[in-house]
Amino acid sequence: MRIGVAASSQLAADAGVEMAALGGNAVDAAVASSLVQLVTEPGVVSLGAAAYIVIWPPGDTPVMIDGAAEMPGRKAKPSQFGTGGIDRVLPYGGGTPTKLGYGSVATPGAIAAYEMAATRFGRLPWKTLVQPAIRAAREGFPMPRASVQYLSSTHEAIFGWNPPAFAPLCDSEGKLLQADAVVRLPELADSLTVLAENGARDFYEGEIAEQIASDMAAHDGLLGAADLAAYRARSVPALKVQLDEWQLATAAAPSLGGAALAAMLLMMEGDRHRRWSHALTEEVIRVQTAVMRYRQQKLDESVALDKDIEALLEIAQGNPGALMSPSTVHVSSADSDRLTCAITASAGYGSGVMPPGTGIWLNNSLGEAELTRHGFHALPPGTRLPSNMAPTVGIGPDKILAIGSPGADRITTAVFQTLVNYVHLGMPIQEAVNHPRLHVEWPDGHTPQVAWEPGLPLERLKGPQRPFDHLDMFFGGVGAVTFIAPDRFELAGDVRRNGGTAVSP
Repeated sequence: MRIGVAASSQLAADAGVEMAALGGNAVDAAVASSLVQLVTEPGVVSLGAAAYIVIWPPGDTPVMIDGAAEMPGRKAKPSQFGTGGIDRVLPYGGGTPTKLGYGSVATPGAIAAYEMAATRFGRLPWKTLVQPAIRAAREGFPMPRASVQYLSSTHEAIFGWNPPAFAPLCDSEGKLLQADAVVRLPELADSLTVLAENGARDFYEGEIAEQIASDMAAHDGLLGAADLAAYRARSVPALKVQLDEWQLATAAAPSLGGAALAAMLLMMEGDRHRRWSHALTEEVIRVQTAVMRYRQQKLDESVALDKDIEALLEIAQGNPGALMSPSTVHVSSADSDRLTCAITASAGYGSGVMPPGTGIWLNNSLGEAELTRHGFHALPPGTRLPSNMAPTVGIGPDKILAIGSPGADRITTAVFQTLVNYVHLGMPIQEAVNHPRLHVEWPDGHTPQVAWEPGLPLERLKGPQRPFDHLDMFFGGVGAVTFIAPDRFELAGDVRRNGGTAVSP
């Protein structure tokens, strides 16, 4: 069997292809690759992350493995709710308010989701899939440029208050390591070794869980042993949508990113534009504006998310005119047996918390303002948090596809435009990924503004806008793999994130 992998680094892509030589399939490759990303992209993501995994087995229906972050606090005192957050405004993305600290940590779901995906759909033992990540943490890896770019403006703000979390990425003088400097994380390697031997449940009920819960209890964090023990990954039907001759499947609730992507694609069905022009650019802006406005007004504060997502898709498909009024990593994988897998993982901006002895940086998902519109700690314990993540797989004429992107709320628009380029306009996959993008944003919460990269036909664009002078990682980092029958792979890594690709022999 041959496997193709697209990831945000060559190191991660190579780890995925390594699984092919051991008899693995696309799911094995994606899980191994994503685990390496959780180790080797510090600041951007970590083992204490959330994740969504979309898998389309050949001849079967697509499924989503839900590893969303969860609201903790099952055994917390009432006085703890609403406390423990450190307010920061991060310079990333032009100024991003967030909360850090022990009170910002949600129950992580990535590790549980990875093991479920591997157990149900993979071929290799869990222990085998973890080995490349252990090796990278113990032997060292080059500091990624994406991490340096992000941490150069956020390292002090996120981790500076907590020396044990700050030190691993510093040189002997206490300065942030620069690109390509060797990073070694021996404590993280030890934690991964425990997980490899004992399984993912150790993260939730074993030695690692005890270390996390003890540190959180010592600092009045909400996350406790009861929250970790109660966590379970879930398998649910993926959200399906059609664009031209392609059937696509993306992340279902509680992902908001998947719902927004599906709505955008539905609104493009039947569009007759066949190249980027002023008219197509205006259409993409209208579609983004309409869907993201609905998300702001309905989905972000929904108390009946499944119902409101269903309403959005019905409007997008039946009456689209009614709508016209940081940090993540992604792996895409496909194999010659026509199995596809897409994994997106996020730890938010990072909480600055690293429980002693674990080497694991924890998320700040409770502090991400766009995902907690009801308020800090306002959700009942056990509630799955929403997400921007939108891993996507698809089946087309004699082709299969796995695609996704990091990039907070730019995930949806990055994947949307790449699919329009590839499926609708017929571009080769690498050209589709590299093509300039735009993103409709809401800097004041009310008035849409178009951020755009050079090269789009925007000469007649009116209204608020924010031009960039180069292709920028602000607009995501799409990774895509296509398998074209009978035996050809086409892969694309995004130049915005120095993405890596690999195909097994």
